[in-house]
Amino acid sequence: MTAGLEPTTGLHAFVRAVETGSFSAAARLAGTTPSAVSKSVERLERRLGVKLFLRSTRSLTLTVDGTAYYERIAPLLRALDEAGDALKGAERAQGVLRASIPGVLGPALMEALTREFVPRYPEIKLEISITDRHVDLIREGYDVALRVGEMGNVDWMVRRLATLPLILVAAPQWLERVAHPATREALAQLPHIRYRLGSQAYPIRFADGTDLLPEGALDTDSGQAMRIAALGGVGIAQLLRLAVADDLAAGRLAEIFPHDPLASVPVQALHAFGRLAPLRVRLFTDFLADRLAAHSA
Repeated sequence: MTAGLEPTTGLHAFVRAVETGSFSAAARLAGTTPSAVSKSVERLERRLGVKLFLRSTRSLTLTVDGTAYYERIAPLLRALDEAGDALKGAERAQGVLRASIPGVLGPALMEALTREFVPRYPEIKLEISITDRHVDLIREGYDVALRVGEMGNVDWMVRRLATLPLILVAAPQWLERVAHPATREALAQLPHIRYRLGSQAYPIRFADGTDLLPEGALDTDSGQAMRIAALGGVGIAQLLRLAVADDLAAGRLAEIFPHDPLASVPVQALHAFGRLAPLRVRLFTDFLADRLAAHSA
């Protein structure tokens, strides 16, 4: 029976190493050293009398026994953590939470976070990076990252927070000079401010599934830069309605083609904790999902 009473430090080290793929990444999540994680796993292996990993200088691979043990122990650790969280209560959530938020969502979400989340959970210390760059959760030490748009296969846990509408906008003064386009063909002939990720410009995607990729008068990888360029009269920008709601209300921007809606896009939260996300991460993503719900398509 004693072999089953391995301290949870060793069990957590094992599960983190499985889910992150290395002792170094597991150590970053746990706030310790790769050597400490490795020694914890070695002690666990000695107690169990089996090899859980095949180690080399470049890889860490689960053995058959390691796979079977992980499948049994990971759900138990999650239940154990959730039981501890239930006893603490949300009001006692604590710790540093590092999050990456896209620039286009930054203003709206930061206002809600500073006005409501921070006073509600004073023991959670937020470290927020506002960037459209796709950060590496493990290597850069982020607890959670928000992404706008569909994603391919990723190694992280993904939670959809909301589905938000996109719209086409431009400065009213600019539209007076060039005239409002009446057709998609006319729309394609006008200058556009395009979002570019790497070498690929993001097309205008209509709700009926049709794509339109006009020439770009300005390309950028920043949603905030697109908004600023649209306000400056550079051309037409495809942006989240949430990101330009105040500009529309104040008359600084005008919506184009309201009768021909665009496809909505998901907002998703990514984390690298596997099925054992800390309470602070769950509270943070729950809060953002609740705030974004009012703007969902």
